[in-house]
Amino acid sequence: MNIKDAVCKRFDELCKQRGITVNELANLSGVTPSTAYSMMDNKRRDVSIVTIKKFCDGLEISVQEFFDSDVFKKLEQEIK
Repeated sequence: MNIKDAVCKRFDELCKQRGITVNELANLSGVTPSTAYSMMDNKRRDVSIVTIKKFCDGLEISVQEFFDSDVFKKLEQEIK
């Protein structure tokens, strides 16, 4: 799994735990729903750290808490 997929998986997990949709996450985070859906799109490969931070703020967790997950422990090499 690459970092982009891991980030999306982690946000998906957190949304499911809280019983919210990606649209609700966007609203809580002060970003447009299109930004949230765009980031979660499998075709996009880039993820903004600023957007990650905003989503963490919306979920009321720290960036450290976000990345403290098993999903980030075995990432693929990004340089190929």
